[in-house]
Amino acid sequence: MAAASGGAAAGAVPSSAPPNLVVMMVDDMGVMDTSVPSLSDAGGRPVCHPLNGFYRTPAMERLAARGVRFSQFCAMSVCSPSRISLLTGRNAARHRTTNWINPDRDNGGPGAPPEWNWRGLDRDSVTLPRLLQRAGYRTVHVGKGHFGPRGTDGEDPRNLGFDVSIGGASIGQPGSYHGRKNYGAGGPRATHAVPDLEKYHGSEVFLTEALTREAVARMEEAVHEGRPFFLHFAQYAVHAPFDADPRYADGYAASGRPEPARAFATLVEGVDASLGMVLDRLDALGIAGNTLVVFLGDNGTDAPLGGPHEIACAAPLRGKKGSHYEGGMRVPCLIAWAAPDADNPHQRRLPVAAGVTQRQLAAVHDLFPTLAGAAGVALPPGHTIDGVALDPLLAGRRDRSRPETFLMHYPHAPHRSDHFTSFRNGPWKVVYHYFPSAVSGGSPYQLFHLGDDPSESVDLAATHPEELRRQMQGMAAALEACDALYPVDRDGRTPLKPRIP
Repeated sequence: MAAASGGAAAGAVPSSAPPNLVVMMVDDMGVMDTSVPSLSDAGGRPVCHPLNGFYRTPAMERLAARGVRFSQFCAMSVCSPSRISLLTGRNAARHRTTNWINPDRDNGGPGAPPEWNWRGLDRDSVTLPRLLQRAGYRTVHVGKGHFGPRGTDGEDPRNLGFDVSIGGASIGQPGSYHGRKNYGAGGPRATHAVPDLEKYHGSEVFLTEALTREAVARMEEAVHEGRPFFLHFAQYAVHAPFDADPRYADGYAASGRPEPARAFATLVEGVDASLGMVLDRLDALGIAGNTLVVFLGDNGTDAPLGGPHEIACAAPLRGKKGSHYEGGMRVPCLIAWAAPDADNPHQRRLPVAAGVTQRQLAAVHDLFPTLAGAAGVALPPGHTIDGVALDPLLAGRRDRSRPETFLMHYPHAPHRSDHFTSFRNGPWKVVYHYFPSAVSGGSPYQLFHLGDDPSESVDLAATHPEELRRQMQGMAAALEACDALYPVDRDGRTPLKPRIP
């Protein structure tokens, strides 16, 4: 019924109307935190793993059936770098916000490059919402911002090209998910209170639902105004604190999982319900066929199931948020037109294959040129971007001209993995540790062949010296191309560049 409603409703949209764009970014949601199986076998068929069976996400399944799911979609291993990459089209090594942004102090940490971009984005930054705003779009931000610290331009998304901001601030996590606790306002975590939701204070409305209501209302306003819209909907879920969403708690009571993991699962299910509500409203508003929807995580999972370097919370992948393993960087990404409509000119220009698993490597900064292109907005001259439009991949094809690389640069400490750079190049992945430790086996180098060893269990650095050298040369070139900043030596000044073995 939903598809028919969307298709019929889409016919009511004028053929000249620009497409609406919805990006739903979920905080700390990794590729395995969903019932949608994205990892695939050698033949490209999606494979269900035990974690897929734990989570309940029917709306994500619905969106995946309408479009493309990515099995190798990467983001940075922590949040602010990914969020800024999405808005700018740049790898974090280039925009230099290489760590999450502490709202109140420079948190580069010991050994970090002093010039790293703690201040994030400002009102002069070239951003996707600003481009769309100038093209006549109503640009709306709902949820987590985390684009800059307190007292800077980046604290308020309206300085970055958004007409409307609800819930956006300098904070990276909510003071509370509970309306009865005013989402942190006036409580012990008042510095992390979610703003702009006062009308829900004292209520039983969970934060995920409150933000969804606001997002839906802003879509309705744009439709009533007759304007295309860009909705950047960034749920605070599923980030800690792991406050269980009471609407879904009973469904996990008998799962046998620890209480924090059950709470995490309720947050995931709440996000899924949020996605479902957005899709339903697009159908009801008659704009589903003219709306492109992107659903993704901002970094790897932080599910409370196992340690940061284990094969546990992202199994069969190793690691989690903040680590140098794939579990820290691999995120879900689902892209679809909200309803199929063969007559819609935008769907003809940007076809999205239904029910396809795309195995080709892609990354968060690819969304900038993809969405700008979908809206018919030219990329700004002089603004270097690292992203490559996903159009061929969305059509279900392989893009042979596309670089098969992904650079993740984290010149900071302390975190689950410190001072590292990883470089994906086809099936190969090399990791360089600027200060070797037990985490790296005492060596600066780790080398994995993800095609043969997706769980990164066999380090080939010692046995494949020529391949190690080749991949390290690729990493060094990628860092230099981005004009990256490096960790500094014990003197606090001398940059430490990767050593080619």
